[in-house]
Amino acid sequence: MSKIKSDIEIARKAKMKPISKILSKMNVPDKSSAFSPMGRHIAKINFEFLDKLKKKKDGHLILVTAITPTPAGEGKTTTSVGLNDGLNKIGKKSTVCLREPSLGPSFGMKGGAAGGGYAQVVPMEQINLHFTGDFHAITSAHNLLSAIIDNHIYWGNKLNIDENRIVWKRVIDMNDRALRFVDINTSGVAKDFKRTDGFDITVASEVMAIFCLSNDLMDLEKKIGNITFAYNKDGLPLYARDLKAHGPMTVLLKEAIRPNVTQSLENNPAIIHGGPFANIAHGCNSIIATKTALKLSDYVVTEAGFGADLGAEKFLNIKCRKSGLAPSCVVIVATIRALKMHGGVEKDDLKKENVGALKKGLVNLERHISNIKKFGLEPIVAINHFVLDTNLEVKTVLNFCKDRKVEVSECKHWAMGGKGAIDLAKKVVKICKKKKNKFNFLYKDNLKLWDKIELIAIQIYKANKITASNEVIKELEKFERNGHRHLPVCIAKTQYSFSTDPKLKGSPSDHVIPIREVRLSSGAEFVVVICGSVMTMPGLPKVPAADNIKLNKKGEIEGLF
Repeated sequence: MSKIKSDIEIARKAKMKPISKILSKMNVPDKSSAFSPMGRHIAKINFEFLDKLKKKKDGHLILVTAITPTPAGEGKTTTSVGLNDGLNKIGKKSTVCLREPSLGPSFGMKGGAAGGGYAQVVPMEQINLHFTGDFHAITSAHNLLSAIIDNHIYWGNKLNIDENRIVWKRVIDMNDRALRFVDINTSGVAKDFKRTDGFDITVASEVMAIFCLSNDLMDLEKKIGNITFAYNKDGLPLYARDLKAHGPMTVLLKEAIRPNVTQSLENNPAIIHGGPFANIAHGCNSIIATKTALKLSDYVVTEAGFGADLGAEKFLNIKCRKSGLAPSCVVIVATIRALKMHGGVEKDDLKKENVGALKKGLVNLERHISNIKKFGLEPIVAINHFVLDTNLEVKTVLNFCKDRKVEVSECKHWAMGGKGAIDLAKKVVKICKKKKNKFNFLYKDNLKLWDKIELIAIQIYKANKITASNEVIKELEKFERNGHRHLPVCIAKTQYSFSTDPKLKGSPSDHVIPIREVRLSSGAEFVVVICGSVMTMPGLPKVPAADNIKLNKKGEIEGLF
């Protein structure tokens, strides 16, 4: 048996085409007014060209989500890329829209996010390491506001900022738990001042959220100006525009906000732009990227982070609400390995056939199917095939879905590329053409913030109730008094369970969702609700991925996923 090649080995053998050839598939002309090359294989599309697309009809939007993640792997990005290649294989004009990977997981635990096997976007190494520098631009724009805040206090604090009510943290695109709390000590003209500050990871930044939820540069600047960074000593909110920070922050994002185009191993278009996490942020790529792809393709495959309870819920309740988008089809990715883990099997025992555990674990898939249907959408299950999956195990999942009248497809894109996703592609097209979806949001804008949180907890997580301290309740009430009742809520919670306990696999119910903290993102126009022990600045694991990443004698990267 031949050695199974690693993702990076496969990616290095890629026969990439010049980016102009990829863009021509999307009818983007080879003109400087249309795009700017970032080397031979990456380009940024220009707004001058995008402005001409506004009256063009949109293609079908396909959302790829997944069951609750486990260490066994689900392969959501891999399936997104494979499905896109499969759609192109059957003659459809399709583009995949993905998030940009963060350096945090690349050097931490999760690894890269460019797909896997023969369903990857390339150049994989660049995509996972800095790419076009968008995240650095977002980090710089965010921290510019931090610098302006402290500088304003240093020079006399004309706005009367309450130094104890500054709600704007700094960010860095790396897991570093030592930065969760830091002391700021500045000698000012008016007085010396000290305060406790802290860092979040860049993917949790409100600037990242605004970046991904803006329609154009002017919208970006307006939203940045609406950021609430602190309260004055009278308790009134202060905005980034009060410090005149929105102008220079937007300037730093001027190039980054243009969508990045690259390609799959099969030379099909891929737009990779923006990248908030779904466990601590809203988990979707940029609206600009998705809308661009919809104008340039008949089918657009996009993903939402982690399981459907987090990523898909936020995609539908937040991104679709802000953009006017609505998916034609939702793909729920599952692996037999992960389902067996949800059924109680330890990772070391996953190689053995275990239909009993698989059947127990299918309750997790069933919950996600049910949740997607609550939005009026028709899901299809994609079984991401692993070589050790047995025929009986596969048949068990197929029958489970058929019994519930849910379309299902066994997919082998990891090993076969687009050819292994042809069946999935055909079934997705069939669903898109039905036009049966009656998409609806889970809650209305005018519902109280507390009621929105509670509804998600009960309806999506099957919790018994939510709890919060008086301080948190007062914060929510204050947000409503200040005119923010209409905003959607963005739940920050562990991705590993429907509950806030990552060890509770399967389909837990009647649990309690404790709200630890709430944060107003008035620029991004949602309220972040931090539940349980989840952190907006993750830490590195005991043995981080960084331990195995290095350059070999040829100058090639080793150990990167």
